[in-house]
Formats: sequence, C-alpha cells, structure tokens
Amino acid sequence: MALSAAAPGKGGGVLDRPVEKTTPGRQSEFDVKKSRKMSPPYRVILHNDNYNRREYVVKVLMKVIPGMTVDNAVNIMQEAHVNGLSVVIVCSQSEAEEHCTSLRGNGLRSSIEPASGGC
Repeated sequence: MALSAAAPGKGGGVLDRPVEKTTPGRQSEFDVKKSRKMSPPYRVILHNDNYNRREYVVKVLMKVIPGMTVDNAVNIMQEAHVNGLSVVIVCSQSEAEEHCTSLRGNGLRSSIEPASGGC
C-alpha cells in the first residue's frame, strides 16, 4: 500500500487516501470482504445415516471444517444421530458448497440451505 504526502520529507503534510495495487482480473481485499458480507449465509446440514460409525463422523467433521473442535464435532454428530440432522456451519454459499462436497466425498450425507429466516 502506498501513501503519498504533500511535501516529501517535511512534517505536517496531509496524507492522500491509500492506493491499493491490484493485479488486473483480481479482486482487492476490500472487494472480497464486501462480497462476503453481501452474500447471504448458508447452512451446511449433516444428515444421519446408518452406515458410518460415530467416531468416523467426528473425524471427518474435524478434517473438513476449519477450526472444528472435538467437542463441537461430537455435539453435531450426536444431534444428527438423535434428530436426523444437524447444522454443521453457517457460511457463504461457495464455502457451504465446498464443505458439503467434502463431507459427501468422505461418505457422509449432507446438504446446504439458505440460512435466512430462523437466524
């Protein structure tokens, strides 16, 4: 990021607005943050199945979802087991699709849905 002063080397100059350099075809950090805030949130839903062991489900959740703790993974797995489904994470649509694909790729049943309404 470049800053320019009214009088280089002299005190008391007024700083111009920071200039952010971007490569053509790439979004600036501001644009990426703005698009994340503007995109509606989606829920990643884990569905219960009668095939995967509980320990395996916990292991996959921790592998696929960034920052997932053992305690959270166990709670999500247990809720899906008891109620038939559980919310894994709420995130942007693109991230939700990625998580859902990863969960399915590891043999778990999952889906996504808009998070509007009940939030």
